[in-house]
Amino acid sequence: MTPAARVQTAIEILDVIAASARDGGPPADAIFAEAMRARRYAGSKDRRAIRGLVYDAIRAVRSAPASGRAAMLALADTDAELAALFDGASYGPAAVGADEVRAETGLATPALIKLFDPLVGKAEHAAMLARAPLDLRANRLRSSRDELAMIFPDGEAIHGLTDGWRLPGETAAVQHGAYAEGQFEVQDAASQYAAAALGAEAGQVVIDLCAGAGGKTLAIASATNDEAAILACDTNRARLQQLAPRAHRAGATGIETLLLNPGQERAMLAERMGKADRVIVDAPCSGSGTWRRSPELRWRSTPARLDRHVADQAKLMDIGAALLAPGGKLLYAVCSIIAREGRAQVDDFLTRHRGWTADTGYLPDGVGRAAGGGFLFAPKHDGCDGFFLARLTAPC
Repeated sequence: MTPAARVQTAIEILDVIAASARDGGPPADAIFAEAMRARRYAGSKDRRAIRGLVYDAIRAVRSAPASGRAAMLALADTDAELAALFDGASYGPAAVGADEVRAETGLATPALIKLFDPLVGKAEHAAMLARAPLDLRANRLRSSRDELAMIFPDGEAIHGLTDGWRLPGETAAVQHGAYAEGQFEVQDAASQYAAAALGAEAGQVVIDLCAGAGGKTLAIASATNDEAAILACDTNRARLQQLAPRAHRAGATGIETLLLNPGQERAMLAERMGKADRVIVDAPCSGSGTWRRSPELRWRSTPARLDRHVADQAKLMDIGAALLAPGGKLLYAVCSIIAREGRAQVDDFLTRHRGWTADTGYLPDGVGRAAGGGFLFAPKHDGCDGFFLARLTAPC
């Protein structure tokens, strides 16, 4: 493909991604993969170049653009070589017309930025869209961080994490045989901090109420030497089904899974109410803390979607609270830097649940910043995804 043809292809893919973001359709990665399957003539260099153009445009543009062309023109305004490819050549983009509309650039819309936690100031903005490193978690059931250091010597230890090892973002770690042997998992430092903050111990009953594919579930199994009774729940069958093969690879045998029907969670968990020692609620959220990994999530943010997330988070926290035995601990976590999903959510929980207390002192020194009844992580301050967590203790 010619460079101009690559640009036109990127524009066409951006059209689909923008429409999908507005309509709540498939994510950008899935759309890109499907677009490449439909263009089998594109070679590996073409695919890399097109992907780079698509994601550079997504990172540059603050909200879903009117068209892929408007997004690419915004990118071209700061790149003379890219702008020169808008020359009307065959299979390339048409020449730029007078007064053509450009998509607006920036981190996010002013309305969305106003929703950020007060701790997330302008100093954080650039880091929120910078490319993320690759964080690994050594699986204690199979390996150790020291062994990861020998396998990946170009990495470095992650502050405050016994099992964390950080690599350059382009490292193809999962292609190494050690991954197939279950020696490590790919897991951002923020999620590792959250799993460790739960404070689960061997012999305890632990419930992961929103387990997804089980990243934090496996971290808990590793931290407890596979000696905790862990129940991993979710309402998404496809995601939860990923946990069993991952647990097998990791050597984690103490994990049970339970697929929950939306709206029937309490009934399906009735026999477990009041019996858990630890509950983790890694709730569905805006994903605003993960923009450096999934920048298109900015394009998907709407007031209505945020309202739904906040309502679901409160419901899940209440279910988690009911599952705990007296004196048990609930860890609430969201990969968000929006105050309504973080500190405000915990404030509301403590208002609804008298006698509960917010814990302190469970994070490593220098990690996170106090945000109401919890702690906030941010990419620049903490070197990890944006994240909020709070550990709450039930009355005895």
